[in-house]
Amino acid sequence: MSNEISISDAEWVVMDVVWTRSTARAADVVDDLAQSQSWNHRTIRTLLARLVEKGALHAIAEGHRYVYSPAVTRQRCVRVESRSFLEKVFAGDVGTLMLHFARESRMSAVDIQRLKQMLEE
Repeated sequence: MSNEISISDAEWVVMDVVWTRSTARAADVVDDLAQSQSWNHRTIRTLLARLVEKGALHAIAEGHRYVYSPAVTRQRCVRVESRSFLEKVFAGDVGTLMLHFARESRMSAVDIQRLKQMLEE
């Protein structure tokens, strides 16, 4: 069994709140997402429970409530998602991915220079 944690798009939104806050009660997450998402509080609590089950969040009981904190870093999840995307969309071919984004993105002169430096290294 892999120790890599894959999270869904909806779970990513919840994780973003907890990563930003460092710790959060379910009510904090609900409040933060109330304006940007059309989810009810039960949906958010279900997502929190799934993230705990997957090992992405820690949950510590404080009375009748839980305080959630990240069990994984954003960087680790970005790495997993990046690998998944690379494999799924570009069959693992980094060169094709780079060419695609170079052609399809609006890169600033600074971005182009940074890319050149990275390639030279």
